Parts: sequence; structure tokens; C-alpha cells
Amino acid sequence: MIIVREIFAGLAVAGLLVAGLPAHGQTAKGAAQEKTKAETKAKAKGRQAVQPSARAVLRNAKGEEVGLATLQTAHRGILMRIEAKGLPPGPLGMHFHAVGKCEPPFESAGGHFNPGNRAHGLTQRRGAHAGDMPNLVVPANGEVTVEIANTAVSLRTGPRNTLFDDDGTALVIHAGPDDYSTDPAGNSGARIVCCVIERDPPR
Repeated sequence: MIIVREIFAGLAVAGLLVAGLPAHGQTAKGAAQEKTKAETKAKAKGRQAVQPSARAVLRNAKGEEVGLATLQTAHRGILMRIEAKGLPPGPLGMHFHAVGKCEPPFESAGGHFNPGNRAHGLTQRRGAHAGDMPNLVVPANGEVTVEIANTAVSLRTGPRNTLFDDDGTALVIHAGPDDYSTDPAGNSGARIVCCVIERDPPR
């Protein structure tokens, strides 16, 4: 399940990045609920261990820093916040990839993170990859902030769907939109931004 909340230039715009998604997508209200659940868990430090979190610095093929992704454990899966600038406007495919390596042109990140061996695409009956997410819709000024709840991945050590397996994972942004159905990557074009997901140190 994927939940999205997007903010453009200080103006909150709530809702899905693509209309008509199946059970993988819900409204921004759902994202807020997931965030509240995560924050409630974080406040219970005296009763349970602090939940794992992670971050990743977004860089383009020139090595320039273009943003930051922060990830925290949610009630189910993770809540990820992306703040980026200098991106091309329009819808851009965005996925977790199976290898934590970002060497331009970022083919080093491998294919989509897909521990369940499913088909690609949020509208695919045999899908989706755990790493599949809605397109990142970038406004004309190239700056975007978005929050995404992905229930198909984990920051915990051990589960099959953890983002911290033996070779790690990466977040990749593509040059074009994901069509949500075509294997293996939704015809989303070249990989223009990549970042390795790194675990935050214990608190």
C-alpha cells in the first residue's frame, strides 16, 4: 500500500499523484494517520526500543546534491519524506532499487527492490514490486516536498522486505513517468538521481 502527501512551494496539495490507483494508494489523510501512529510509537521510548530510521542524500549524475530523503518506521512499513530541488518538471518515476550502490549512470543500483518476485506496476494484477511507488510530480520551479507511506518495505533487520539486506538498497528517480504496468520499470527512462539508503545511528 502506498500513501502520498505532497507540498508544492509552501502550498499543501493533498491527494494521490495519479488517479484511479487500486488498493496501493490512499489519500493524504491516510498518510497523516500513518505519521501519527509512527510518532505515537516514537513517544513510547520508555516502554519499547526506539524504532529504526534512515536517510539518504539525493545526488544527480554529476554528483551534485539535489535533496534529502528521510525514512522512519511507521505503524506498517515506512514513512518517507523527500525534499528535492533542481529536478526536471513533470511526473518522474521513483522506486527503491535492489542494490545500495549509486555510480553514474546508476545502473549499479540494479533492478527494482522486489523480494516477493512480483510483476512491476501499481496497476498490475500480478504486482507490484515492493519498491514501486507513485510518480514524483515536480512543479515548474523544480522543487518538491513529498511524504510517502510504503507498507511493502521495512527498516527492521531480518524481514525479507527489509531495505537493509546484504547488499543494501537505493532510491532512484527517473527522467520520465512510470506507466505503472510495463515490466521491468514502467518505461520510466534514464536514472537521473540516486541515493543509498543509510541507517541512522542508534539513539
